[in-house]
Amino acid sequence: MGAITNDWLDVIGDEFKKPYYKELYTFVVNEYRNYIIYPDANDIFNAFHFTLLSNVKVVILGQDPYHNENQAHGLCFSVKPYVDIPPSLANIFKELHDDLGCYIPNNGCLEKWAKQGVLLLNTVLTVRAGYPNSHKGIGWERFTDEAIRIINNKETPVVFILWGSQAKEKKHLITNKNHLILQSSHPSPMSAYTSFFGSKPFSQTNKFLIENGMEPIDWQIENI
Repeated sequence: MGAITNDWLDVIGDEFKKPYYKELYTFVVNEYRNYIIYPDANDIFNAFHFTLLSNVKVVILGQDPYHNENQAHGLCFSVKPYVDIPPSLANIFKELHDDLGCYIPNNGCLEKWAKQGVLLLNTVLTVRAGYPNSHKGIGWERFTDEAIRIINNKETPVVFILWGSQAKEKKHLITNKNHLILQSSHPSPMSAYTSFFGSKPFSQTNKFLIENGMEPIDWQIENI
């Protein structure tokens, strides 16, 4: 499993020494040895690799990685270049188009967002191929909850975007009144029409960032 080596390590490194994480590590290593697991082991912590803690301005919470071949690469909702755009991400792009007028790109790689300070964090960081939520409850939630608490303690304002029930369950971890919480239904085709479409999370995020003296996010993902 790829190690975290940037400023995140200073504040989350103690988690790696705790008994729960040692059990989690043993389980995950065994899973990689015996099954097809996504993402690639070197990509598990990509959310932390691409977005330094000091740069976090926005947090988008997902559930667990995509469980189909070649999709997951450690950033929630994102897929590798040249991979078909999954339905939830297609709905995200539709809302982005309706909200800010961004054109709908021909790829779903969201690394551009991550490099601007959008932490694309799944609450569970691995999954067995073909079995969604198969690594739920093995310890990842404790690790990512700690990451949320760390961000909550930041003095600079952060926007937390919570889509769907599993993301909303983390709302109690966000207690700092400097931050903004935006929540709606999940962008999945099963629930997007409940409250996701028309929620305008992207324009609301940029308005909040500008009001707090920060650079807005350039949400446009370019064609490749």
